[in-house]
Amino acid sequence: MYRIMVVEDDQTIAFGMKKFLESWNYQVICVEEFQDIMKSFQEENPDIILMDLMLPYFNGFYWCEQIRRISKVPIMFLSSASDNMNIVMAISAGADDFIAKPVDLNVLVAKIQAMIRRSYDFAGKTDFLEHKGVRFYSDDNTVRYEERSIELTKNESRILKILMENKGKIVKRDQMMEALWQTDCYVDENTLSVNVNRLRKKLEQIGIFDFIQTKKGIGYCL
Repeated sequence: MYRIMVVEDDQTIAFGMKKFLESWNYQVICVEEFQDIMKSFQEENPDIILMDLMLPYFNGFYWCEQIRRISKVPIMFLSSASDNMNIVMAISAGADDFIAKPVDLNVLVAKIQAMIRRSYDFAGKTDFLEHKGVRFYSDDNTVRYEERSIELTKNESRILKILMENKGKIVKRDQMMEALWQTDCYVDENTLSVNVNRLRKKLEQIGIFDFIQTKKGIGYCL
């Protein structure tokens, strides 16, 4: 499920978009505190941002430039000030698209779908794996859940990766051991159990319980 962060100070507009987009199976977060949009961005880790141009404290151009310093997340501007100069300034600030207010919600969804195809589907959405709200980022071996995150060891990352790539299926013990150690040498099966238990304890530290299920004598699954 893709996460959309709406940065819009008109609550009627913001929550109207939220309700409509949720009906399309998007997870939507509406920013309510506008003093520090970067804090909300880093906490929520959205896949797409819908950014109003005129905001309290600092305008959308400013926040777009700040986000672009650390992220390539797709950003779409929403504004009634849709003259050519503002569109040019938005693109120059790092925006990916611009839609005029009043927003036609069907057009908005179509544009969001296009952004997802360009940014994730065609490129291959390989930056994270997700299951039941748990996200595993293979680039830095971190797990994020709600607003918390934790870093995994190399073996813990390999275990979680193979399980998330096969979510809903049982991954056999010998398959996991081969993925972990990739060797013909004998490795005690208890070593796998120890690593899985360490991973479970790591996940519990950020509120993830009963995520990895043991299938006795066979393997593990999510």
